[in-house]
Amino acid sequence: MIFATLEHILTHICFSIILIVITIHLITLLVHEIGLYNLSEKGMIATFFCITGLLVSRWIYSGHFPLSDLYESLIFLSWSFAIIHMVPKIRNHPNSLSTITAPSTIFTQGFTTSGLLTKMHQSTILVPALQSKWLMMHVSMMLLSYAALLCGSLLSIALLVITFRKNIDILGKSNHLFIGSFSFGETQYLNEKRSLLHLQKASFLSFRNYHRYQLTHRLDYWSYRVISLGFTFLTIGILSGAVWANEAWGSYWNWDPKETWAFITWTIFAIYSHTRTNKSLQGANSAIVASMGFLIIWICYFGVNLLGIGLHSYGSFTLTSN
Repeated sequence: MIFATLEHILTHICFSIILIVITIHLITLLVHEIGLYNLSEKGMIATFFCITGLLVSRWIYSGHFPLSDLYESLIFLSWSFAIIHMVPKIRNHPNSLSTITAPSTIFTQGFTTSGLLTKMHQSTILVPALQSKWLMMHVSMMLLSYAALLCGSLLSIALLVITFRKNIDILGKSNHLFIGSFSFGETQYLNEKRSLLHLQKASFLSFRNYHRYQLTHRLDYWSYRVISLGFTFLTIGILSGAVWANEAWGSYWNWDPKETWAFITWTIFAIYSHTRTNKSLQGANSAIVASMGFLIIWICYFGVNLLGIGLHSYGSFTLTSN
């Protein structure tokens, strides 16, 4: 009873902190002069400890590792986002991850504790198929992989957006030069007059292009590292799930919707890893594959659960294994 009350209190505290952090982020976006970044980071640390306490209290209260339903898996997913956010901060390693991991943590945990899943807050007895030592191993690896792959995919999407905008800028400049070539005689005086202004802008444009190159390089670098970590977790999760399936159902692989989409997810990111071995396919080309993987992950995690069919039918919106 004590831990149930503690869980209830932590849920409300966590939601309140998330509302504060969201407000801080919005103020920072609207008013750049206000230095609230450190306060926002302290809010993320408080959110991480609240989610950790929420998981621990539910673990003790329910008597099993809290990964048996959608509500618990979403809490663990937001905790996984927070872990990915916290590790580089602990090591004082500058990176571009915080722009992805912080909103992901806030959005996921905010949705989980918002009251939309109130009917699922009550812990229930595990169904027989979930009463296994493989529950913690398989489901935790799958959710950690989802978190890492989603973060890496979002970094790739950001890279594509920046690259697409760069190409539009280049195309616009080319069209301007093309039109100017037809009216050179009429605009020669104006072009000479503007030459000084163009020279003044040259240094700024070169700096902006260099900054853009550095940003895309960092996004590509961190996207690859995080996706590689997520791909490793996904492989371990699928293999442990196969062993668990053999114990529970007498077969390592049954090609039900959940397993099929997990295999499709693994294949997409295996292709991504392969593209990274070819320098000509790195950057935007590999980012396109990772962006496709972003959609596939959500289909695997949420879409299949909506159907509630197959051997993972207990993985619907009432109970979910991964």
